[in-house]
Amino acid sequence: MKIMEVPQFGPMFRFSDADIYWALHILSDGRRMGRKKLSDAIGIGEGSMRRIIETLREWEFIEIRQTGISITKNGLAFLRQIPIEIVDVPAIHGSVVGEHWQGVLVFNVKDKIDNGMQQRDAGIKAGASGCTTIVIRDGHLMIPPDWILDEKDPDVARAIRHGTRITEEDAIIIGSGDSKAVAIEAAINAAFELI
Repeated sequence: MKIMEVPQFGPMFRFSDADIYWALHILSDGRRMGRKKLSDAIGIGEGSMRRIIETLREWEFIEIRQTGISITKNGLAFLRQIPIEIVDVPAIHGSVVGEHWQGVLVFNVKDKIDNGMQQRDAGIKAGASGCTTIVIRDGHLMIPPDWILDEKDPDVARAIRHGTRITEEDAIIIGSGDSKAVAIEAAINAAFELI
């Protein structure tokens, strides 16, 4: 999935579609936020944040006032039509590397998941330690191709089942890295490659 085309000429921007999605997600709680605080929360520079804000304002996805930036109804509608959901997942010892991790539930992608290597590679490409993929196959919560989480770590499997809305049609991508921002970007970028 591609949200914004970055111009080939002119200043170089250091942000990704995951950063744009994360900015909208952060604003989706209804609170106003300043540009500096938003750029810090996403983990990008203020110049890149300025470009994202300009674009989102042109698209009428955000509104800027003296009290800060807020998401509009159009921005919320756009965010909701993207078939992913940010989810919290417990640590899966031995399968998720890095100090920080973030899960993303991706809806209706079971036919696009093979052995999870494509998602891992997308995470590494985004600067993360990696990405772990979780699916349900034959009723078992598992890390492809054959690590059955229900058997290897039943407490974690139970927590994932109860804490997310994963079905046999979906996948959870867990990005991991040395910072929360890197883990988030990795998970969302890997998810975007599936949709």
